[in-house]
Formats: sequence, structure tokens, C-alpha cells
Amino acid sequence: MVCQRCINVVEEILSNQKIGYLKVELGKVQLSKALKDDERVLFSEQLLNEGFELLSTQELKIVNEIKTFLIRFFNKTGSTIEDNMSAALSKELAKDYSYLSKLFSNFEGRTIENYLIHLRLERVKELLSYKQKTISEIAYELGFSSSAHLSNQFKKHVGISPSMFQKLKDSQRINLDEL
Repeated sequence: MVCQRCINVVEEILSNQKIGYLKVELGKVQLSKALKDDERVLFSEQLLNEGFELLSTQELKIVNEIKTFLIRFFNKTGSTIEDNMSAALSKELAKDYSYLSKLFSNFEGRTIENYLIHLRLERVKELLSYKQKTISEIAYELGFSSSAHLSNQFKKHVGISPSMFQKLKDSQRINLDEL
């Protein structure tokens, strides 16, 4: 879950199933009591119908916590200052960064840094689609060293230049929860 709409959908599923809960936040649901097997199966099915997944292993839960943290971190800072991010992530999850990094890579098939690049590029796409800022302004805002660096990263990962993307009528963006 990466947005308020996601939280609302999960709360609606819980209410429709008459499952008592104390709190729903990004990536977490705190239930008032444990689910019975049949309730868990139905809840899982309804989550899948909405594009969500019930995480069952501790490792998957940690990977989800990493993603949630990274999205919040990125939205707060707007950049990917790795030293601050890695220290903050370790502190938030009370685990060594190298463990978190290896776990994330094993489950996601990409590094945390690559995930952050994708978050940044999705934000670039969003800002380009608004057509209110220049590429240089976007590069500065998101912590790229220059507009050339932003353009190179964008073309490498998206396949077209930022200016070409801006000209496209139907710019396709990826939903953050698909990252």
C-alpha cells in the first residue's frame, strides 16, 4: 500500500468482512484479533482482487517495510542522498543496512538504489507531465547533478529523452505500488 486510496480500500475490505482492526497504515494492518483460516483466505482473495497481496513471511514483511520507508523518504527529501537514506532505513527497521540490502535484492531482483532511481524517474515523469518546470529545474529539485545527468538517467531507464516524453500525449506512468 502506498497511498491513502490504498488504505481506504483495505479498510473497506476489512469493514465488509466485519474484521475488527485497530489501525491501517501504509503496508500494515493491526487487527484486533487473529484471523481464522477461512477469514484469512477470503481477506487474501479480496486483497488480490484489488491488486494487493497479503504478506505471510517475515522476510516479505521486511521488504514491504523497506519499500514503504523508501517511498516516504523519497517523498520527504525528494532526492536519494544514500548515506542519509541507508542510516535512516537501518534505524527505522532496527536492522543492519547490508542485511536489508541483501534481503531486498533477493526478493525484488534489484537493489535498493535501483528502486530509488525508479522512484526518482517516476517523479520526473510526473513533473514533466505538469509542464510547469524546466528539465533543469526538475534536475535541481530532485538532486541530479545536472540536467544532462537527469537526461542520461531518464533515457537509460525509460528509453526516450525527457523532452520527448514531455511531448508524448499519453505519457505512461507506473503506479508506485508496481515498483
